[in-house]
Amino acid sequence: VSDLQEEGKNAINAPMNPSSVDIHPEDTLLEENEERTMIDPNSKEDPKFKELIKVLIDWINDVLVEERIIVKQLEEDLYDGQVLQKLLEKLADRKLNVAEVTQSEIGQKQKLQTVLEAVHDLLRPHGWTIKWNVDSIHGKNLISILHLLVALAMHFRAPIRLPEHVSVQVVVVRKREGLLQTTHVSEELTTTTEILTFSLERDAFDTLFDHAPDKLSVVKKSLITFVNKHLNKLNLEVTELETQFADGVYLVLLMGLLEDYFVPLHNFYLTPESFDQKVHNVSFAFELMQDGGLKKPKARPEDVVNLDLKSTLRVLYNLFTKYKNVE
Repeated sequence: VSDLQEEGKNAINAPMNPSSVDIHPEDTLLEENEERTMIDPNSKEDPKFKELIKVLIDWINDVLVEERIIVKQLEEDLYDGQVLQKLLEKLADRKLNVAEVTQSEIGQKQKLQTVLEAVHDLLRPHGWTIKWNVDSIHGKNLISILHLLVALAMHFRAPIRLPEHVSVQVVVVRKREGLLQTTHVSEELTTTTEILTFSLERDAFDTLFDHAPDKLSVVKKSLITFVNKHLNKLNLEVTELETQFADGVYLVLLMGLLEDYFVPLHNFYLTPESFDQKVHNVSFAFELMQDGGLKKPKARPEDVVNLDLKSTLRVLYNLFTKYKNVE
């Protein structure tokens, strides 16, 4: 074991591979042509990588709160299929025909197989690339587990905001002719918000953010002037578009002012406290917009609540386009 461990360290510390990785003895006990992957320790310390894990753990715990399941570590809590089974059953609102508790490795893998087949049946028709399998999940491969969770969160339109452009450096160790060889590859876990939220059509705001940030401030000023012209009637004033529409209250009141009606207070939360209450308010405002003849907003209520400026601007600009001449 000591020799193999030393051999593994030498392979990883070779001049062609400048970044050093601590290899565990079990990671070097490979058969000929077998390979093992591990995340570069520096990548594990990346704030965006940590945020992705935290967001996913919080989401799972939120979905499974009634099951009294608390996930603390993805690799240790999801590998046996038990939590994944409960998560999928809750998200897809269906019951899987699997044993509730399985202690043996064979039983765990059988359960995982059933759960993953159900996941694949959901994802494949929508063109998802499957980047995980029973062995990688059961082997506590964090990269595979993250790919699976990101896909589930996106497919089921989870009310969370995944950090964009999260990539990790992965060390791949292979055994060839008795010697360990290592390579480093970059693994992309998330892309952009547009892809993460399925709004694949680019619009003027994408162009504005990407190519004309200087003009963005002009657009924001115009929209602030527009909303304040109406909200001032209620002695309300907006100075920050990013935050002041996030709870949906101003959006609801603004629709009432633009369409000249009173919105009964029991229809929305005037002082929302929870994420769900804020999402309710924004969703209700979207319904009022559609009642007023506007198309359903491209943005998701969850994105507005999560302070996504581009989503908020899209919603307000739609209002501006229709109501800019309303006194």
